[in-house]
Amino acid sequence: MSVQKEMKEPVHYGDPAATGGISVFDQEFDQLFSYDGNDLGLTYTPQSSSFCLWAPTAFEAEVVLYDSWQDAAGKHLPMTREVRGTWRLKISGDLEGKFYTYRVRVGEQWNEAADPYARAVGVNGDRSAILDMSKTNPGRWTDDKPLLADPVDAVIYELHLRDLSVHPGSGIVHKSQYLGLAEDGTRGPRGVATGLDHIAGLGVTHVQLLPFYDYATESVDETKLDQPHYNWGYDPKNFNAPEGSYATDPYAPAVRIRELKEMIQALHDRGLRVIMDVVYNHVYDGFRVNFTKLVPGYYLRYKRDGSLSNGSGCGNDVASERLMVSRFIVESVLYWAEEYHIDGFRFDLMGLLDIGTMQEIRRRLDQLDPSIMTIGEGWIMDTELAPEKLANQSNADVLPGIGHFNDGFRDAVKGNIFHYEERGFISGKHGLEQAVKTGITGGIVHGQAAGQFADEPQQCVNFVECHDNHTLWDKIVLSAQDESDADRAAMHRLASAMVLTSQGIPFLHAGQEFMRTKDSVENSYKSPVEVNWMDWERCAAHAGDVDYMKRLIALRRDHPAFRLRTAEEIRAQLMFEQSPAGTVAYTLRGHAGGDAAEHLYVLYNANPSGASLKLPALGEWSILFGGELVSKLAGGALNVKQPGMVVLAVQPQPHTL
Repeated sequence: MSVQKEMKEPVHYGDPAATGGISVFDQEFDQLFSYDGNDLGLTYTPQSSSFCLWAPTAFEAEVVLYDSWQDAAGKHLPMTREVRGTWRLKISGDLEGKFYTYRVRVGEQWNEAADPYARAVGVNGDRSAILDMSKTNPGRWTDDKPLLADPVDAVIYELHLRDLSVHPGSGIVHKSQYLGLAEDGTRGPRGVATGLDHIAGLGVTHVQLLPFYDYATESVDETKLDQPHYNWGYDPKNFNAPEGSYATDPYAPAVRIRELKEMIQALHDRGLRVIMDVVYNHVYDGFRVNFTKLVPGYYLRYKRDGSLSNGSGCGNDVASERLMVSRFIVESVLYWAEEYHIDGFRFDLMGLLDIGTMQEIRRRLDQLDPSIMTIGEGWIMDTELAPEKLANQSNADVLPGIGHFNDGFRDAVKGNIFHYEERGFISGKHGLEQAVKTGITGGIVHGQAAGQFADEPQQCVNFVECHDNHTLWDKIVLSAQDESDADRAAMHRLASAMVLTSQGIPFLHAGQEFMRTKDSVENSYKSPVEVNWMDWERCAAHAGDVDYMKRLIALRRDHPAFRLRTAEEIRAQLMFEQSPAGTVAYTLRGHAGGDAAEHLYVLYNANPSGASLKLPALGEWSILFGGELVSKLAGGALNVKQPGMVVLAVQPQPHTL
């Protein structure tokens, strides 16, 4: 995530006379002024436009109407104060195509801001746009989406929109744009499939996209798209409108909306669900964001000395525990799910959000569509809210149906991400076998493995690489400097195999299948595109590794034993077997999860010299995966000659009369 510089500007929290003497920081503020109506923001029809603003601390409020995104002066129209801090204005006539802001007087200071509830914005998101949302649907726009029976059936593929297409060899016409991900039939170097064809060909089920709501102009200026620019998008500006830099025309508010929907429909048509990376834990700038301009002091957390809480490391933390903030977040998530047919949400720094808000999100999504996934970074972080109220790993027991990224498994597999030189299990560090087992079991309490945070496997997201920190390949290069590329490639393959055969939800980073490198740049959120792009030359050169990833994904999808639904099943049917140091071996027994195989045996070997193991006497074992590593399979023994994963199976015997 990108770090935003905190701006030291004066903030006026308003004269308590506007609120009957109740300060925005008082506990009674929510009781007196929280508003549960469903009409906040703009309600448009061709006959009229109704504006509803929540700004209890304002003495005056007005709508400023502009004919274009760039008009210097607008028409100031006063609003009427109504119940519980709301202000209203209804304007007759068809205003479609115009832009608006709100202007409020807080104390003696006038502040102007875009509508926080805006669903459409002008270029760079400084003004809200008035348009008919029903006209933004593409020609093909259906509610049909690929089936998902359970979150553990998912294979998530994390992607930045620009990374996918910007490489000169991508073969994609709409480079850096929503429509680039919608193109099919694209080919790159040596005829390799690129873009959507490449992703669909891997066999993944979900594409998780880095933030594509409207983010800060300081990251990417939508009026200067002919200049080099790059950002991940973790600096939210307008939460309910798409980012314009990915559109063919950032000046026309409807274009970005329609093209985003076209992209989502194209993914659904190829059997891929869409997860939206959302950032409700902080804003791009605590002083200049529209929330602070309209109701200063309410939307963010503050320390006792009056400074902003900064657990996010981005200058501020959103006060999700306050009623109107929580409602905004919940309604925003529901809006994306309903209007854009989003299939899942990944919550950035979820450990900064409060438990109640996350529970309400899950409850409301269950009412809408229980198959919509919710996962997040449940890191334990320091913020101005009591630890027992935070949606982090330590409180996972009260967050059913919400997955947490398993950083313990990640670090055990490849080595601590903050100590670059530190090796992990795959690169030969000893003593990590037990830590690896906690990920294999999906983070649950298991008699043979110390439990982690999960009550059920749906709460555990296993990964070894994501957009943050070094790629897996770069981490291996940094920590195993004296190894050959061939040995490093074996480590890399083993790590990916461990993710895809562990219980829980597997997560892959785009390019992991071809050993993506960022030239050892740790966090590339503002690095040149040449560092960040998906290198399709490298993809072509690593065709064998791409095929290996395809076979891993197919193995998982073909065998429900790797996708057990409950902790009870995992405890009953997954057993760790005796194995030498530098290896982990386990069986999945008794047609686990309804698997066609009677028993499966999985070996992760990190020993460069190979390993010899005694197999459990459960029947006649045959090789299911990784046969190229096996030097002996006979007499109840398995010998492997190099690092990697081997999977064996005992097939059921046919019945004879």
